[in-house]
Amino acid sequence: MIDISVVWFKRDLRITDHKPLKEAIDRGKPVLLLYLFEPFLLADPHYEERHWRFVWQSLQDLNSQLAPYQARIYVLNADASNVFSTLSQHFSISCVYSHQEIGLQNTFQRDKDIHQQLEKLGIPWLEFQTGAVIRGLPTRVNWDKRWDEFMRAELDTPYLEEASWVDTTCLAHLIVNPERAWQHKHKGMQTGGPTLGWLTLNDFFQERGKSYAYNISKPEASRVACSRLSPYLAWGNLSLREVYQAVLAHWHQKGFRRSVIALVSRLHWHCHFMQKFESECDMEFRPVNQGYAQFPYRTFPEINNDLAAWKSGKTGIPLVDACMRCLHHTGYLNFRMRAMLVSVLTHHLNIDWRLGVTHLARLFLDFEPGIHYSQFQMQAGVTGTNTIRIYNPIKQAQEHDPDGVFIKKWLPELAEVPPAFTHDPSLLTQMETIMYGLREDSRYLNPIIDVNKASADARARLWAYRKRLDVRKENGRIIEKHVRPST
Repeated sequence: MIDISVVWFKRDLRITDHKPLKEAIDRGKPVLLLYLFEPFLLADPHYEERHWRFVWQSLQDLNSQLAPYQARIYVLNADASNVFSTLSQHFSISCVYSHQEIGLQNTFQRDKDIHQQLEKLGIPWLEFQTGAVIRGLPTRVNWDKRWDEFMRAELDTPYLEEASWVDTTCLAHLIVNPERAWQHKHKGMQTGGPTLGWLTLNDFFQERGKSYAYNISKPEASRVACSRLSPYLAWGNLSLREVYQAVLAHWHQKGFRRSVIALVSRLHWHCHFMQKFESECDMEFRPVNQGYAQFPYRTFPEINNDLAAWKSGKTGIPLVDACMRCLHHTGYLNFRMRAMLVSVLTHHLNIDWRLGVTHLARLFLDFEPGIHYSQFQMQAGVTGTNTIRIYNPIKQAQEHDPDGVFIKKWLPELAEVPPAFTHDPSLLTQMETIMYGLREDSRYLNPIIDVNKASADARARLWAYRKRLDVRKENGRIIEKHVRPST
């Protein structure tokens, strides 16, 4: 049998700065490239059509880049165990190469099962570090230094022209027939692939990024001013190190200094939250601070209608509904508005964060498990160590969408309402509601909660609970494990 190397692509859909691909080529064996649409992930509630469309677009882009080298990625619809079982019957696999996946519990379990399978077959599996995230890290001592060293290190560039490639028929029956919806761009939603990832980054430094630091919190302006790189990073079209080094190259570009500093800071946060999840992945199922395990959330059936209203953008709170409808249509929302949505769910509605976490994962095109769960818990106020932030959606609208441009874009029923009332139409008089075309039964005249009262109740509830002995006891453990020591 032919002796081959296998490169297994996961959330690293690029052929630049790709150590597994580089190492496989350098090994000198013929290389087989694989991506698997695994049935258990296609059925996972965190994912939706938008994610798999983005992945399919990315793979098409990669195969276009590989074509001049007479190479391609085999895109299969199969469980990894079946694929490696089939391959081992037709080839002698010298080694499997991949990046470590900072993923959900189900992918971690899959990886453990595959390790056992490959070990029984006598096949080594080399997994390489994802970004600056360190598997098995006990504390954050020297973490910042190691982050900086990794990000400034030379890129792992595969020399594709030196490779020989495996072309096989044994996997033909597993090749994906893509869903029709995957093959067409979705208007308003970003398209996948490294080519567009780099175009997006370069466009940021043409002009639009100058206002990044000023418009990052504004729901409408941020759609242009922000980098818009998050899905390309989440699915690995660009490596974090590539982006970091590209951003530093613009350090002295006139008019961009403040934006570059802000963007570099967020790239650092990216790895911080990924590391937090990697070090304590049980937070997928429980609060990282276990003192919050019995937090007095409202329960079913009392919350049925409120939870459904939040998910569908029908709460009657204009900014909340506009944000949720925007997410349904585009898959993108800036950070502050995401935090506000979580705050309204967990604070104002007093609904358990676990009942909303998969819903937003499905909507975020840039869903990244490590960032998503770490951030969701931080915004929900169940870490015990982070400042409690209760985002008043009326105040947020007044500050960051003062003219109601974003709200009216996604809530056409408020198109005629003057800006002064767009943020809270319930203040309109009966005569004014008629003048501005609002129906008598409009949800915006009777939102599901009184925001100001709900804010006050949440503040009292959260700060009182934070003083509990079990919460404070857990804080010490969390700080020791996840907080970088001050130097």
